[in-house]
Amino acid sequence: MVKQILLALLACGAVWAAPPNIVYINADDLGVMDVGFNNPKYNTPNIDRLRAEGMLFTDAYAPAANCAPSRACVMSGQYGPRHGVYTVGNSDRGNAKTRKIVPIRNTEHLDPGIMTMADALKAGGYKTIHLGKWHAGDDPRQQGFDVNIGGNGSGSPTGGYFTPFKGGTMTEYNAKYPAGTHRVDIFADEAIKFMRENRDQPMFVHMAYYSVHSKLEPVPEFVGKYKDKGVHAVYASMIEKMDQGIGRILDEIEALGLKNNTLVLFTSDNGGIRKTSSQKPYRSGKGSYFEGGIREPMVVRWPGKVAPNSTCRVPVIGIDFFPTFLDAAGLPMPASKILDGASLLPLLTQSGPIAERTLFWHFPIYLQAYAGIDDDSHDALFRTRPGSALRQGQWKLHEYFEDGRLELYDLGSDLGERSNVADRYPEKAQELHRLLEKWRAEMNAPVPTEPNPQYDPQAQAKSKKNK
Repeated sequence: MVKQILLALLACGAVWAAPPNIVYINADDLGVMDVGFNNPKYNTPNIDRLRAEGMLFTDAYAPAANCAPSRACVMSGQYGPRHGVYTVGNSDRGNAKTRKIVPIRNTEHLDPGIMTMADALKAGGYKTIHLGKWHAGDDPRQQGFDVNIGGNGSGSPTGGYFTPFKGGTMTEYNAKYPAGTHRVDIFADEAIKFMRENRDQPMFVHMAYYSVHSKLEPVPEFVGKYKDKGVHAVYASMIEKMDQGIGRILDEIEALGLKNNTLVLFTSDNGGIRKTSSQKPYRSGKGSYFEGGIREPMVVRWPGKVAPNSTCRVPVIGIDFFPTFLDAAGLPMPASKILDGASLLPLLTQSGPIAERTLFWHFPIYLQAYAGIDDDSHDALFRTRPGSALRQGQWKLHEYFEDGRLELYDLGSDLGERSNVADRYPEKAQELHRLLEKWRAEMNAPVPTEPNPQYDPQAQAKSKKNK
C-alpha cells in the first residue's frame, strides 16, 4: 500500500518538457580492469566509445561484492541493511568447522513491496524494459518493468549462452533463432524493437547482461584473437561479444535520432573473479571487499549535459543511480522513501560538487573461497568473512566481526590494500570505526555475535595448511 501511494505521488510530479531516455547497462562479474580503456588487452571499442563521449568515474563502487545484494541495493537505492539482501542464497557458506560465528540469515530477493527505480520512472511516465539478468526477484514485471526479456530469480544464464537454450526463461527463443545464436544478439534485437516502438515517449532500458558470469563459453568469432595475449581467451571473447551488443544498441539510439536526449550509464555489478582475471593494482575480486571486489568501471554519456572525454574522481556508488535518474528525468524524490545515495547530476554537468560523504558496506555473512590462495583475500578459506567497511576520502577501513580486527588502508599510496596502517594511525582508525558503528546503529544493521558451536580451530588450521 505504501509503495502504491508513493508511486501515485511521483506520477503527479512535474516533469521536464523533454525528459531524457535512460539506458542503464550493467555487466555481470566484469572487473574494473576488464575494459579496453583500463586494459588494452581487451577489445571493447563501444564501451571505449562511451568513455570518449562521456564521463569516466575513476572511483566508482558496487554496493556489494556479489550479484544479488549489489542489484538489490542499486534497484532500491538503499544500503543492504534496509532490505536484508546480503549475499546470494544462504549466508553460511564454506566449511562450518572454519566459521567462528553464526552469520546473519540472508534475504534472497528484494521484497516486491519496495519501490525500485523502475517503479519510480514508470510512475513518472517512462516506458520500461528489463533485458537479461534480474536476480532481485522472480519477475521484473512485478518490480516496475513493463517488459521483461529473460529476467528471473536466477543468478546465472540458465540453459547457456547460445541457442538452443536448455532451460530457463529464454527457451521461447529457440524456435525463433538458429542454433548458435548468442543471448547478447537476442537482447540487442529486443532492445532495438522496444526503442523503435516507444521512441516518442521517454524510455528506461535496463540492459543487464549475464556476460561474463560463469559458466564461461567461448565466442567462436572472437576467442582465437586472444590466444597468447596474456588474458583468459574465453573470458575476453565473452567481453568482446557483450561490447558488440552494446554497440548495436548505441547505433540504434543514434539512428532513431535519440542520442542527444539519452543518458547512457555503463558499469558492472561487482568485481571480476580474480583467478580468471587479475584486477591489479587492486586486490582480490568478486566476493571480497578489497577494491578488486567492489571497484567498478563506470562511464556516463549524455550529449550536451556531460562533457565528452571528461573524468570525475569523486567516489560514487551504485545506490546513487536511483536519485540520479530521477533528477535527470526531472522527477521529484519520493518523500516517504529513504534513498541512501546522492544524485550525481551536479558532477555529471560539472555544475557543482556533491556533499562530502562516507561510503559504507555491510556483509554479516561468509563467502567461501573460489580458488584458495589465488583469490588473494585474507586467507585461503573465504573470500569474505563477516564484517563492514567504509571509504572516506583516501581512507578505507575494514572491520571483521570474528575477532574485532580493524584494518586501515591509505588508498592514496596503497591501492592494493597491502599495508594495514591501523597501528600507525590509531586515532584515524578509531575515528572511522566510531563512524562505522554510528552508521550501523542508524541502519539497524545486524551484527553477528553468536559463537558457532561447530567451529573447530584445529580444522581451520588444518584447512589453511592444506591450501
